[in-house]
Amino acid sequence: MKVSQEDVKKIAHLARLEMPESKIGEMQDSINKVLVWMEALNSVDTSSVEPLVHMTPALNNFRKDEAKLTLDRAQALALGPDTNETYFKVPQVIE
Repeated sequence: MKVSQEDVKKIAHLARLEMPESKIGEMQDSINKVLVWMEALNSVDTSSVEPLVHMTPALNNFRKDEAKLTLDRAQALALGPDTNETYFKVPQVIE
């Protein structure tokens, strides 16, 4: 299947793209190359390949959710630019 210049103009219109006349031929060649590549893929025999839902047999390998003390309040507050004893101070955003 070959794409004509009229097809490229219609595709550009449907995609709401402004396509200068000078680029239509270039885009036509590009789309035709993709279609040739798709035809090559369609010619591959995939009858013995089972459809995949996931790339690996492993599904949802979550780690166990365990609470750990990794950073205490004083260490965290020491990382902030402006703090009091308990909280980070931030500029007011709501008047």
